[in-house]
Amino acid sequence: MSTTIDGSARRLPAGRKAELAAYVADSGQVTVAHLAERFDVSPDTIRRDLDQLDAEGVLIRTHGGAISPQAVPRPDTGVDVRLRMQTQAKDQIGALAATLVPDGAAIMINAGTTTLATARHLAEHRDLTIATNSLRLATELSPAAFRDLYVFGGVVRVSAQGTVGAVAFPVQSGADREIRCDLALIGVGAVSADAGYSTSNLGEAAMMREMMDRSTRVAVLADSTKFGRRLFAQIAELGRADYLVTDAAPPADLAEALRAADVEVLTPEP
Repeated sequence: MSTTIDGSARRLPAGRKAELAAYVADSGQVTVAHLAERFDVSPDTIRRDLDQLDAEGVLIRTHGGAISPQAVPRPDTGVDVRLRMQTQAKDQIGALAATLVPDGAAIMINAGTTTLATARHLAEHRDLTIATNSLRLATELSPAAFRDLYVFGGVVRVSAQGTVGAVAFPVQSGADREIRCDLALIGVGAVSADAGYSTSNLGEAAMMREMMDRSTRVAVLADSTKFGRRLFAQIAELGRADYLVTDAAPPADLAEALRAADVEVLTPEP
């Protein structure tokens, strides 16, 4: 067994990977360069370890490093990273949310990784009219599922891969055409008993609220890591939604607030 620079015994690969996994879990987010120095091995060795740990579901491999699945992503974390966090929960939420959508419905879907999971579960639906601010949704939807797909214009938020602007479409006269949908599927960043639904960006919050206001029914989508949190910009109070679609039962205080607001909580079957 060789020794490291500080004279301690170098771990066997299995032991090193276990220590590496624990270190990432404690740190939340790390780089390959830092890990190579920390464990006194080559960057290529660290990359191989991270690839294996990612395949085993222990951590999430990112460009240049890794993050812990338990780490709550920053609001500006890129979509490609967030797509790999809470994947099972988001898939469960997406499958459940899709059951709220009847064939032939007009729906609004905001940009987000949970709503992208929902879009994948709409593959067996038909004749939908979909309005969204997501620039990525079209790549996740089955072409057979929708009759018309509209994307709202506005300023592009690269981190969200979506637009921020008016929930409207101009016609030739220059005025905005009034639109109305049967259901809004809104993924949010936080859900709390006192602050309701919130997100990190003012423009997104206003857009999400307007999507709710232009829909007959509203389903908020949020995995259980969002419970009890409050972000910068409030979207709406709890009672603005008809459904909260999530992966686990909310804590007692939030569950009581949702009941009082007449919000139906939908979770997967055990």
